[in-house]
Amino acid sequence: QVQLVESGGGLVQAGGSLRLSCAASGSIDRINNMGWYRQGPGKDRELVARIFNSGSTDYADSIKGRFTISRDNAKNTVFLQMNSLKPEDTAVYYCNAYLALTGTSSLYNEYWGQGTQVTVSS
Repeated sequence: QVQLVESGGGLVQAGGSLRLSCAASGSIDRINNMGWYRQGPGKDRELVARIFNSGSTDYADSIKGRFTISRDNAKNTVFLQMNSLKPEDTAVYYCNAYLALTGTSSLYNEYWGQGTQVTVSS
């Protein structure tokens, strides 16, 4: 019923930039927030950044000042601009959305994309 499709991952040298995109589609009534999580090798999945309908944002301390999250509400799309990338940013990045389906009386659930690999070489 809902698909989150990510794009923009890849291989980049340290200091470089990448821009991730995630588009949500399906029987969506409203989206409360969208964001990005990541899971590095041998690590737990962690929040990178998220953005709410109000425009407010949360960022992990490790990426503050380097990454910027933004959102196109009309297109149900979230972006993550990643600058000054470091090898420790290497991970699979997952799109996340907290949304309600049409006809569900605003019952919100969490949805995940399939993940996109980001590899930063030193």
